[in-house]
Amino acid sequence: MSMKNNSKQFEKMTKTPVKKLINTLAVPTIISMMVTIFYNLADTYFVSKISVAASGATGIIFGLMGIIQAFGFMFGHGSGSCVSRKLGAKDIDAASRYCSTGFFLALGFGILMLAGGLLFLDPLIKGLGSTETILPYAKAYGKYILMATPAMTTSCVMNNILRYEGMASLAMVGLTTGAVLNIALDPLFIFTFDMGITGAGVATALSQYVSMAILLSMFLRGKPQSKIKLRFVSLSPRFVWQIIATGAPSLARQGMNSVSTMIMNIQAAPFGDECIAAMSVSAKCMMFIFSVCIGIGQGFQPVCSFNYGAKLFDRVRDALKYTWKLATIVTATLSGIMFALAPTVVALFRNEAAVVSIGTAATRFACAALCFLPTVMMANMAFQSIGRTGPAFFLALAQNGLFFIPLVLILPHFIGVTGIEISQPLGYVLSAGIATPYLFSFLKELKKTHLD
Repeated sequence: MSMKNNSKQFEKMTKTPVKKLINTLAVPTIISMMVTIFYNLADTYFVSKISVAASGATGIIFGLMGIIQAFGFMFGHGSGSCVSRKLGAKDIDAASRYCSTGFFLALGFGILMLAGGLLFLDPLIKGLGSTETILPYAKAYGKYILMATPAMTTSCVMNNILRYEGMASLAMVGLTTGAVLNIALDPLFIFTFDMGITGAGVATALSQYVSMAILLSMFLRGKPQSKIKLRFVSLSPRFVWQIIATGAPSLARQGMNSVSTMIMNIQAAPFGDECIAAMSVSAKCMMFIFSVCIGIGQGFQPVCSFNYGAKLFDRVRDALKYTWKLATIVTATLSGIMFALAPTVVALFRNEAAVVSIGTAATRFACAALCFLPTVMMANMAFQSIGRTGPAFFLALAQNGLFFIPLVLILPHFIGVTGIEISQPLGYVLSAGIATPYLFSFLKELKKTHLD
């Protein structure tokens, strides 16, 4: 990228009105996440046509993908936040060192996860909560997801760096191309080629490598300001630790999501495969709303980190207040719509009475609590974007670690399936109670710093 373009990008991130800038960055992120979640829904839909056990396997492997993405997001958000703040301070060389180091760390870690996962495939799948009837389907699907691990971890890094640089549209191209390809390949491999659930795994693996190639080509063509080159890699412990520490909240958040999915599957297993399948379908339905909320927040993150690096604290404060309000309104609206349509949406995936009954109840409980999600999200994203790893890490752990996991372990013993259905919604409400004081304190601090 030329010096003229660098200057133009800096002006865009520091001069464009905050509301307009956040909306501009959020829209392509929401689109890419919607396409991705539509792929997840389509994947669940096509696989669910095989059997209830196969449908349950998508819930098990969803947990595995969450673990892979947890490490990808750790390196991605860690390097991306550092890149954005360095660009805000006009230090492009340092930004390239964070970019390159984050990419190659993710690649190396992805290869290690691929090898370890295939070597211990059986205990891994069982540890994720698989029943004996689901196990063969989960193994057939999961081994191809593991083969795509290096592509998934490095794509997380490149996608996040593009977003943090304010180039969400380029990130959208890479992600949506892979997701659309996956949707097209699923029915072809599953039904036309008669590969069953193995076809879904192959389609996902191929699509992930296509996305990786598209994103990497953008860096090799010099689209972003930061570079991916071996000469910029720094393995200094202090440097690597800064990436890991900044990204640790993402690892905690995504990792706890995976652990939560695993524990929920284990707790649901005594109630039968129908319960596991229902909770899996419900989780996929709620991911639509969750992804819109996260997409809005991801439009805020580069604005926050870039302007914080440039010491424009009034813009950071305005951005936080606007995004918090917008995300809450949008999430509440979408939750109301999903609440009304829950039985119809769940039945699209599995029409067994037990699956529809459990899935509908779980979805409606979640809808009633999702309006609290933006509060938790904004607190976590704000502190991670400015490099305050302590509060960000604690808030990332709170929702699942402090609340959901204890609740889902305890409540089913007293109120059965209902305990599984309400544990996550209660986690949203309780964690919002913790996050709110953090947000108000940060807003007060930004106002004082700006005035000083």
